[in-house]
Amino acid sequence: MFSDNPLFEMFAQRSLIRVRGGGVEVGEIMTAIGTIADGGTDAWVSTFTDLAARVSTQGETSAAAGHRVSARDSYLRASTYFDLAYWPIYGSPVDPRLTAAAARADEAFAKAMELVDHYAQSMEIEVEGLAMPAWFLAPDSSGTARRTIIHTNGYDSNVHEMYFAHALAALDRGWNVVLFDGPGQGRCLIRDGASLRPDWETVVGPVLDATAAREDVAEDSIVLAGWSLGGFLAPRAAATHADRLAALVADPGQWDQRDNVVGMLPLSDEEKAAFPDVDLTKLDPIQQWLDSPDVDPVMKWRIVQRGFWVNGVPDFASYAVEMCRFVVSDRASRITCPTVVTRALADPLAKNADKLFEAIGSSKKVLIEFTDDDGAGGHCETLNRSLYHQRVYDWLDDVVPASR
Repeated sequence: MFSDNPLFEMFAQRSLIRVRGGGVEVGEIMTAIGTIADGGTDAWVSTFTDLAARVSTQGETSAAAGHRVSARDSYLRASTYFDLAYWPIYGSPVDPRLTAAAARADEAFAKAMELVDHYAQSMEIEVEGLAMPAWFLAPDSSGTARRTIIHTNGYDSNVHEMYFAHALAALDRGWNVVLFDGPGQGRCLIRDGASLRPDWETVVGPVLDATAAREDVAEDSIVLAGWSLGGFLAPRAAATHADRLAALVADPGQWDQRDNVVGMLPLSDEEKAAFPDVDLTKLDPIQQWLDSPDVDPVMKWRIVQRGFWVNGVPDFASYAVEMCRFVVSDRASRITCPTVVTRALADPLAKNADKLFEAIGSSKKVLIEFTDDDGAGGHCETLNRSLYHQRVYDWLDDVVPASR
């Protein structure tokens, strides 16, 4: 669609999730990639950084002249392009260009939030000394207590991307929205170096506290939703906080992360069953492949650049062991709040959605499937979020009505 480079194509397609709300213009993406042509990562970073800076300057010009909408739209796109600029250089050690682009993306997004039609308030929520960036969004500034949906991220997203993928659809339906980046995500990872942690219930607790304490939040109508790896993290948190939640959404539903890793290991069935209590040197061939020039660039980005960095590990063996700590099977029955589990049939991460669904203790739960025939079969229904929002929010509206 955009590039013969599989990594660049992945990033460009992913940006389309921000089309709704004016977070990206396809023409600008296509022109930038055309400029990059056969150039490599450095060309990508410089091209998208330049594009973001240029669009941000356009926003400054419009703002100075009093053109609020034009300035808002420019800042939103600038934030996207700064995010796009650093995606190929994701990883540790952290490239200074990544840190700089991420900070400028935050700045552009904050400027846009000052100009939006809805209410937007920046928040800092602390968990064990870490300040998590968050945004509270409401349809208006009336202070009316409303239903509120808290969105938690996965591996490599941030509050900017969630704004387009989640918040706008919720605001249109009269919901408040809380977006936050936790350990291993967004600013917490890039600026503060905080790694992902399996005990997401510890992370979500302070977010629930901050949300429920607000007068513009209906405390009995708070929903927790997670997408991508958040489809594991949100259920993990809900198992502890179910009594505080009106509903849970897992998009897609996920099971113990061990299951996603062990099956691919060059081990016998007995060793897989015993993992990680095995000879870890047997995983050296995988590390050697990841280090080789023949490695698939998308796989290297997902495992080495993203997986190692987010989890704070130095190699594949450590990564595989770390993922075994991400367990929900021992507590899924404690998820007693109404629950939506999604499964996009072409998304490998959704393969165990039915396991989560069956294990959840709630008597009010639904498994919603998405297919390629609907244009929504891929990861997190990226190319048809409208259908996702229709099906999920229609169910939520019945379970968590506005007049509760």
